[in-house]
Amino acid sequence: MESKQLKVVYAITERGEKSFWTKIGVAYTNRDGSITIKLDAVPVSGTMQVREWTPRDEQQPGNGARRGNGASTAPVPLADELPTPF
Repeated sequence: MESKQLKVVYAITERGEKSFWTKIGVAYTNRDGSITIKLDAVPVSGTMQVREWTPRDEQQPGNGARRGNGASTAPVPLADELPTPF
């Protein structure tokens, strides 16, 4: 499977003025264009976001990647960077 097809699934929880992004699974695009999502956890509330997967060796330091205590190393967008719902 090409890495271009891989995506990361996050649950976004709003607490006050802050958004918390938790990686809950992966997704990938099938040959027919459909998307398969495999969840390791199911959010009980909030929003789910599917984002392009970026390999660790392609991530630049200081790009918003979180470090330490097992947190996701994927860039975490700010609330202002979220796309407008359709």
